[in-house]
Amino acid sequence: MKIRGMTAVGWVVSGVLGSTLCVRAAVSVEVSDAIAALHRVGPTGQGNAEAKASWKTLSTSPVSTLPSLLDALEGANELAANWLRSAADAVFSRALDAKQAVPTAELGVLLMDTSRSPRARGLAFELLQRAQPEVVETLVPGFLNDPAPELRREAVARCITRALQAKTASNPALATLVYQQALAAARDADQIEQASKALRELGQAVDLAHVFGFLTDWKVVGPFDSTKGVGFAHVYPPEQGINLASEYEGKEKKASWKDFKAVDEMGTVDMNKVFGTQKGVAAYAYSEFRSDSARPVELRLACQNAWKVWVNGQYVFGRDEYHRGLEIDQYRLPIALRSGVNRILVKVCQDEQKEEWTVQWQFQLRLCDASGTPIRPSKP
Repeated sequence: MKIRGMTAVGWVVSGVLGSTLCVRAAVSVEVSDAIAALHRVGPTGQGNAEAKASWKTLSTSPVSTLPSLLDALEGANELAANWLRSAADAVFSRALDAKQAVPTAELGVLLMDTSRSPRARGLAFELLQRAQPEVVETLVPGFLNDPAPELRREAVARCITRALQAKTASNPALATLVYQQALAAARDADQIEQASKALRELGQAVDLAHVFGFLTDWKVVGPFDSTKGVGFAHVYPPEQGINLASEYEGKEKKASWKDFKAVDEMGTVDMNKVFGTQKGVAAYAYSEFRSDSARPVELRLACQNAWKVWVNGQYVFGRDEYHRGLEIDQYRLPIALRSGVNRILVKVCQDEQKEEWTVQWQFQLRLCDASGTPIRPSKP
């Protein structure tokens, strides 16, 4: 049996948390209006004054409104989601302090419904963990392949703990199996690195570039002039169309496309390895990704130089800044893959600073679903 993405097991679990024969309490017009006001808050301060008043209304509302506050996380922007989370936490905390009954049954149903917003399910988990920690703890192993990143992370953490216990108990075979299970399920970089390090200590080979799903096969061309930062805005020929047989006027000499294979475990496309250490330059990297269907994905990029990205000839996004640090999945860009070959073009600029810490001229890129699961290219 499955109802709105919830399995029969989910109904059993919600029965443990409380009776499933609960009726969603109708919220007042005042609460509905307050939720709508929070949904209108904008990134530049739009609707902030109204949001503060609405938050006060919601944070002092009856505990029966709690499921509606979690429902409101569906489709909310980041600012609105922060207001709603804070209001829900205030309502829940006040109810616990007053020893009032909280709607654990409805929160349990929402938690187990994988079709619901990961943010709402993650918050439901946090609240239920405070109300009935022993019950909720029994659910965590079932989240190992959950689409909600927060829930999956909890399950992977437990898995890593079990593996460490097996290793400490001198059972390397069991530790290896459980670490491998954790690595297969992990989506956060710190957990992937933790599990892979442990596996290597146990003598197991780990291909991190494959685990993360980095694109490693590229064509690169350059360098082009970017003296005084002009290269970021200047339209060089690769932006007008890809012809891998073309030769262009580079900064100091002719530039033609070269093959580049990212061989380090973090899938780094290092322009310095192709062109040497240079300053005041720009270069392009091009890769083709074959998809067996049209689908929305996230293009996840890390770069501490100025960059721009195009997919299938359409400009996606760019940042004209330098040396602000580098971390995996630094930028998450929603894009749409089409069925067949998809053409990805990245422009990476290097400024003219001379300090040693400004030398890096590189990026890493992968395609994932919303949970961080890598999207693999299909075979021709």
